[in-house]
Amino acid sequence: PRYVARQELSHVLMKVETHNHPTAISPHPGASTGAGGEIRDEGATGRGSRPKAGLTGFSVSNLNLPGTSEAWEALAYGKPEHIASPLQIMIDGPLGGAAFNNEFGRPNLGGYFRVYEQTVDGQRRGYHKPIMIAGGLGQISASQTKKVAFPAGTLLIQLGGPGMRIGMGGSAASSMAAGANTAELDFDSVQRGNPEIQRRAQEVINHCWGLGEANPILAIHDVGAGGISNAFPELVDGAGRGARFDLSKVPLEEGGLAPKEIWCNESQERYVLAISPDTLPIFDAMCQRERCPYAVIGTATEELRLVLADGEQGQGSHGTPIDMPMDVLLGKPPRMHRDVQRVERTLQPADLTGLSLDKLAFDVLRHPTVASKRFLITIGDRAVGGLSHRDQMVGPWQVPVADCAITLADYSGLRGEAMSMGERTPLAVANAPAAGRMAVAEAITNLLAAPIELPRVKLSCNWMAACGEPGEDAALYDTVKAVGMELCPALGISVPVGKDSLSMRTRWSEGGEGKQVTAPVSLIVTAFATLEDIRGALTPQLRAEGDTTLILIDLGRGRNRLAGSVLTQVTNQYGDAVPDLDDPELLKNLVAAISNLRTQGKLLAYHDRSDGGLWAAVCEMAFAGHVGVSLNVDILVTEGDGIEDSRAEYGDSKNWARQVGERRNELTLKALFNEELGAVIQVPTNVRNEVIQTLREYGLSKYSHFIGKPNDRGVVEVWRDAKSVFSAPLADLHQAWDDVSWRIARLRDNPACADSEHAAAGAQDDPGLHLQLSFDPAENVAAPFLNLTKPKVAILREQGVNSHLEMAYAMAAAGFEAYDVHMSDLQSGRARLDQFQGAVACGGFSYGDTLGAGEGWARSVLFNPKLAEAFAAFFNRADTFTLGVCNGCQMLAALSPIIPGAQDWPKFTRNKSEQFEARLSLVEVLKSPSIFLGGMEGSRIPIVVSHGEGFADFSQRGNAKAVHAAMRYVDNKGQPTEAYPANPNGSPGGLTAVTTADGRFTALMPHPERVFRNAQMSWTSGEITEFSPWQRMFRNARRWVG
Repeated sequence: PRYVARQELSHVLMKVETHNHPTAISPHPGASTGAGGEIRDEGATGRGSRPKAGLTGFSVSNLNLPGTSEAWEALAYGKPEHIASPLQIMIDGPLGGAAFNNEFGRPNLGGYFRVYEQTVDGQRRGYHKPIMIAGGLGQISASQTKKVAFPAGTLLIQLGGPGMRIGMGGSAASSMAAGANTAELDFDSVQRGNPEIQRRAQEVINHCWGLGEANPILAIHDVGAGGISNAFPELVDGAGRGARFDLSKVPLEEGGLAPKEIWCNESQERYVLAISPDTLPIFDAMCQRERCPYAVIGTATEELRLVLADGEQGQGSHGTPIDMPMDVLLGKPPRMHRDVQRVERTLQPADLTGLSLDKLAFDVLRHPTVASKRFLITIGDRAVGGLSHRDQMVGPWQVPVADCAITLADYSGLRGEAMSMGERTPLAVANAPAAGRMAVAEAITNLLAAPIELPRVKLSCNWMAACGEPGEDAALYDTVKAVGMELCPALGISVPVGKDSLSMRTRWSEGGEGKQVTAPVSLIVTAFATLEDIRGALTPQLRAEGDTTLILIDLGRGRNRLAGSVLTQVTNQYGDAVPDLDDPELLKNLVAAISNLRTQGKLLAYHDRSDGGLWAAVCEMAFAGHVGVSLNVDILVTEGDGIEDSRAEYGDSKNWARQVGERRNELTLKALFNEELGAVIQVPTNVRNEVIQTLREYGLSKYSHFIGKPNDRGVVEVWRDAKSVFSAPLADLHQAWDDVSWRIARLRDNPACADSEHAAAGAQDDPGLHLQLSFDPAENVAAPFLNLTKPKVAILREQGVNSHLEMAYAMAAAGFEAYDVHMSDLQSGRARLDQFQGAVACGGFSYGDTLGAGEGWARSVLFNPKLAEAFAAFFNRADTFTLGVCNGCQMLAALSPIIPGAQDWPKFTRNKSEQFEARLSLVEVLKSPSIFLGGMEGSRIPIVVSHGEGFADFSQRGNAKAVHAAMRYVDNKGQPTEAYPANPNGSPGGLTAVTTADGRFTALMPHPERVFRNAQMSWTSGEITEFSPWQRMFRNARRWVG
């Protein structure tokens, strides 16, 4: 089929769910299938839809990282033997979630990470049973949103992988206290992920809904908890039908399964569909093309009964295991009533006496909740699909501080979507409703980095609690009431979706003693909003140029409540009064004020205040901007305004100096480390009074303060009473903030690479990414040919490839007619290479990379005489060209024996970091014969990198001395490099693209097709509305064709 752009009304869909229990038992598959299940929800909406971008979050107990002795981890509490440790979870869990997203082909653009464990009021609190949350947004055509109430006789189909004896009782096990079940049953309840087959199934779904009204899918449902025993009945119940199923038709991977195991296993990567018998042939053709298994399992019936028989008439050995009325299975159960009591906690104020700012400044930055999250981010693809605008990495130094993700609605316009997460769960130990309000508010202050309008915001609420524990049910009730019935109506925003997990406790025995860790009531809020225009999005990156001022907008209105803060955690305290959103109007006014200032063009940077308080927010802004900051806290430590409240600062006369000094120190710590709601903005100094006037119009000026300025001395310093009370090099603070990521990376990845990246974090002499061009990117070298014929280019893909859409658009925008050519099309004869003038092998995970990256794809050519001959003939035509990107690069390298002039190309193998690398890297275009890179030589341009096997290995194939190099990694000073992470895979000389002597064949590991617009770049100095310099590659190809 030919790729064609079309305009249509599409809606944004959103979903967030947890996978806590499986992640506690087996973190990698638990998190992997958590991500996969949420992705299926996005694809199984209405009559079919498309997942677009994801979020991932984790809450765990103390990490106890080897080689550290943190004060907050001094009193170890233990855990059940068969439950993974928090450190195991945070090493393996993120890899599992990232691997599924990467291989399926969905960018992960945001999330959160919290570490919390402490004893409060005699009770051990924490996340031995972790939170693993997966969420995201997708798109659905307006014509496909409603499922069809299908008639009797409709075919009921399972699409996707086979059933296995895995995930047995997963949903039931998830509802138990962690550690309470037997180890054998717990491990039986964990599922396994296979993202490659889910990719295949999603391609079938995409083809179906792409037909519009001719879509053969009448209704679709994902298979999750309960397996097909839940999915099929819900599918037919939605149409008001019964159903008859044939147990023997269910595809299985293994024999000997009992009927309950066949019907109830939670094997992943499956969907159930309703399809009319007359459209089965076209559906079958789509599945055959994608090599996606499916089976007709049953038919809808008029009689509202659920019948499961072994054979059409139950003649098989298992007879008829199920024959029951539908309303018995899916009828409304009686409402549960609970008689619960509130529990009053006895809490003491935080004691700040004698605490040193010099020590706390570093301790807070080093706490995992505040510290850099880069170890979670660089393992996850953030650009696949070509519709990412804002990911977690910010600025020329790619610092992970963005709390708001932004996607593009399409490949040409500037509409988009924004999403963010918010949670403040430690506050719930003392005041669960306040924690709920703060979670909603934090999600919105995070989202406010995007140009949102509050009425467009929708929330997903994921509720978690240890129901049954004294006071927890009442706390949950109070929080739901506070958020759902009071705060959200006051803000004018809705909560259309959410889920719950109500067994958030871990129980076990140790030495004959019963032990328990109980999570606080935990509300994780995910906020979504559609954007009319992505321009105007802000980041925390401080601007070093010009005279600027930092302004704190304090929605806590000077209360400086400390309970539940990271400050109290690192000092082994809790506190008494927690931060709260005392008046919803404050938050509404903040949104309105920031929106107004954004429209006026007066904002240079924006960051919300959250974990770690003002101190963490300002440090993160400084890290992102690679610039020092001078803070003055005088206005923040003044008690009273001298008129209405004239509290004086004096003490006993004989200790006056000591008491005043200690009081000032305490006030300074409160000002810097309280985690009240608020935001820090950077504005030009010459308009700062106008900014305050705008804030005054929204009732915010009384608690908005000038707090400092950037400095060019590379230090972060705090001034009070006309003297410096703290000063430290920015690089030292950055190193402390990076410590957790470094230590986890050392355990998980190649330690040498982890050391190299940590050493580079915050380096003062790093000039950052830059753009140096030897050509004018605005010049369209293909323009003279655009009104002529459009040459045909085959966008080649194999099962598991996931970067074909953005490639097709980039080629079409350059003047080609792009065709979707699956390898099965070539194998069956539906398409032939001699019909095309160009071919592009796209990125992804062909065959799941199980034979080595790109190797399986290449062998499907080399081991098929007919295809090998066709490819060789195509390659030998003088008028053809071929481009291979990432997985396509690996595939072309494996085909080098039949590509003229490619005999010196290397084999691409495992990255030296031993990890998947997703980065915005700087490359230099070399002088080479490549038709794609003509006129670009000497340019240095940032480009997206997303691969696990990009090391150019000449020991296995090729000739490093003779190869035609076309592109190489350079450091931020422009020098070719093998140093990590500037060179993400360690290739010799920085090599990352090769070509042939005639230039018709080019293979490169980075992804130009994902950044052909400046709007797709995580950082660029280019104009956001324009094509990026990388579009020149595709235009060069069109010019070469002539």
